[in-house]
This record gives sequence, structure tokens and C-alpha cells, in this order.
Amino acid sequence: MKSIHILMIGAGRMAEAIISGLVDQKNENIKITVTNKSDTQRLQEVANRHEIATVNDWRDAVSGADVIISAVPPSAHEQLLSELSPLINKQLFITVAAGIDTTFMQGHLPEGAAVCWIMPNTAAQLQASMSTYVCGHYVTSEQREIIEMILASIGHYEELTEDQVHDLTAITGSAPAFLYSFVEALEEAAIQYGVSKDQARKLVVNMISGSAAMLADGNSASELREQVTTPGGSTAEGLNVLEEGDFNKLLNEAVKATNLHARGRSN
Repeated sequence: MKSIHILMIGAGRMAEAIISGLVDQKNENIKITVTNKSDTQRLQEVANRHEIATVNDWRDAVSGADVIISAVPPSAHEQLLSELSPLINKQLFITVAAGIDTTFMQGHLPEGAAVCWIMPNTAAQLQASMSTYVCGHYVTSEQREIIEMILASIGHYEELTEDQVHDLTAITGSAPAFLYSFVEALEEAAIQYGVSKDQARKLVVNMISGSAAMLADGNSASELREQVTTPGGSTAEGLNVLEEGDFNKLLNEAVKATNLHARGRSN
């Protein structure tokens, strides 16, 4: 791979997760420059931790970059793209912001601009993200290789259509929060039976990780549920309570609400 200069705009958690993943690859052909005008202290902390370069104004680094990654909030993208438009010249532009799709980016950048929308999740911090992505019309095969290299540095990935990335944001991006809420509820339930908070956490976290391992081993969720559930047994009684509370409907409504908000680009 030829030398690649990546300009990271933003130094928040997701920006650092990507930086960390790339640095851990120990690829001498990758150079990273990061900028973060809203918090210079955070900028220096990230730069020092990963031994990468910084720039005070991202505009000064555009001409020397091959790839520009935006990790700023969705609401900041209209101004960002407006300022980038006269400066961009064949660079690949990537955003990891919810709702900022390739159509939006192509509509705010010059004709022929190569763009990519990546939706990772917070497990990127452990290089275990399940990311979805979609490329714009003008992404070259060489740029696709770079995109996949970036994606692989933070976990697993799947290319989808633009609409699918929108609609599955809740599943891969926001659903971890749904799961964590479920975990909190189980921990609270466990504590009611006399165990400590630490014990409750150990019980629930290891139950979740073991269940995930069973799923990752190729078993379907329905098969695994049936293995645990004896007809007329205690597990069946617990599942009946969830069904009576429209558990599946609630999850579907949560997914719809998440997607509706993300499409509004208001977060």
C-alpha cells in the first residue's frame, strides 16, 4: 500500500477509536493528523496518546490529505461541507455521523467528489464494532481498499445501500444502548435476591457474553431460545410475561423512533 495521509476532523471517542485501530495496525505507510477546534486539551491528549500530528485549523491540512474523516456531530456537517467544498480535490471524504448520507454529502461537495458514510458503534473502542457503510458514486477501487482497511481496524463491517444504513442504524449503532438498558434491569433484578452489585454484574455480563458466543457459533436465536425453554416450565413463564408486555413490539417501536430521529439529522 502506498503512503496514505488521513486527516481526522474531531477528537471525540469515535475519532479516537478509529485512530487507535489504525495506529495498532503499525502500518508505516499511514500518517494521521487530527484536529479538534472545540477542545484543544482533548486534542493534545489524543495526539500524545497515539503519537500523531495535530493541526489547529483542518483547512490547512486538506491539500496534503488523501482521506478526510469527519467525526463531528451531524449538525456541524452542513457548514463543514460548505467550507470543504472549494478545497477538496480528489480526496476521499468519510463521515461517521448519523444521518449524513452519501446523497447529502454529494449534494454539498463538487461533482465527482468521492464520499463514504460509515456507521460504527461504540464497540469500535475495543476494535469490535459492527459497522455498516455505503460508498458514493465516485469512490474508486483503490479508495474502497482504504475504506475497508479503516473498517477492519475497528471490527466487523458490512456494505449496504444508503437506505439500509439509515434503517439499520438502530440495530447496529443504537441497539447496544438497548442491550445495556436490558443489562441494567437484569442486574437490578439480581440484586433483589441478595447478591452484591459486583456479583450481579458478574452474573449478568457473563450470561450475556456466553449467549453471544452461542449465537456467534452459528446457532439461530430461535433454536437457542427453544433449547432453554421447556414447555410449561419456568423460563416459558418468564417469556410469557415479556410477550404480554409486547416486548417485541416495544423493540420495533424503539428502532423506528431511533431511525426517525437520525434521519432528521438533529442530534
